[in-house]
Amino acid sequence: MNELLAIKLRPNKLSEVIGQKHLIGDDKVLTNLVNNKKLFSMILYGKPGIGKTSIALAIVNELNLKYRMLNATINNKKDFDTVIEEAKYNNGMILIMDEIHRLNKDKQDLLLPFLENGLITLIGMTTSNPYHSINSAIRSRCQLFELHELDSNDIKDGIDRVINSNLLPGIVIEQDAIVSLINMAGYDLRYVYNLIEVAYYASNDKRITLELLSSINNKANFFHDKNEDGYYEVLSAFQKSIRGSDVDASLHYLARLIAAGDIEAIARRLSVIAYEDIGLANPTIGPKLDAAINAALRVGFPEAKIPLSAIVIEMALSPKSNSAVMAIDLALNDIKTGNTGNVPKHLINPSTTYLYPHNYKNSYVKQQYLPDKIVDKIYYHPKNNKNEKILKEINDNLKKIDS
Repeated sequence: MNELLAIKLRPNKLSEVIGQKHLIGDDKVLTNLVNNKKLFSMILYGKPGIGKTSIALAIVNELNLKYRMLNATINNKKDFDTVIEEAKYNNGMILIMDEIHRLNKDKQDLLLPFLENGLITLIGMTTSNPYHSINSAIRSRCQLFELHELDSNDIKDGIDRVINSNLLPGIVIEQDAIVSLINMAGYDLRYVYNLIEVAYYASNDKRITLELLSSINNKANFFHDKNEDGYYEVLSAFQKSIRGSDVDASLHYLARLIAAGDIEAIARRLSVIAYEDIGLANPTIGPKLDAAINAALRVGFPEAKIPLSAIVIEMALSPKSNSAVMAIDLALNDIKTGNTGNVPKHLINPSTTYLYPHNYKNSYVKQQYLPDKIVDKIYYHPKNNKNEKILKEINDNLKKIDS
């Protein structure tokens, strides 16, 4: 079988993995596990093409461990039985499992006791958020590691690796083609490898040019313009334009994103904007955005541009407030720095001193909720907009109640 370039370029050890510097490198968790020759069950999660399989294979290769690879969707119960029997014979086995979020109950019930007793060490991989998509029984037996999206420097390192590998002899990639590859990649290095391989064999002189890439790739290369604006720069400018209430700039960057056909990226970024930048100044924007996204997904492009345009205009012209994100960041900072304290005893079940608010007028009774150490802490500071003026008035009135 003719292996793809992306497979041939897979790293043999963790130090060869591109990106994921928060997990790999000097004194980083995965590197330390390998150096200490110790492996625990884990789940690697993140976007496609950012190194989940590469990391899993690099770990087992460096530790020289016996392993098998399964896919939770494709492989049947018999395949899982075979792995378990092999694990028993070898007194242990590493199971690398793709699409782990699709693991059904029968397969889960089969694996759980062997994860529990350590006969099987699992390296699960998924593009879904494991906190939402993976059964809690599996999740509780695994360490969860989130992989980050690759940046432009990571993609450039991958392109250099192709050129220097001699796997595509005589390859030349022109500079503007390299810029285009980086900009088109987003975060997906595997996509770049595949596109380079196709372009190499589609050329008559082993030279990859911008024109050649454009003839192969049918997605509009809007990210490559005279200023070489990148994918993340466009998304950033999109958010900053909506935050800055510039409706025309917001529509301009929306049009760039629509031209790329990446409806999911648009939806994710708008969801962040709705709660980070508009937030409590216009709490109706969240449900409106959900409705617009659902409509866009339902009709698809090109008609999806209509609900997206409507909601972006409304978001750009909406009142703005970042009080919610500021409040939770203050609270999280206290957690990170240990500024917490014990939960008040009357809030711990069972308690005879807890005052049940619904037994009191307007379902409110004054009692202490914060720990003694931070009893006077204030996280939420309302902004000066119509909705938060109402919230501030409610909060102020509650604090005046003595009972």
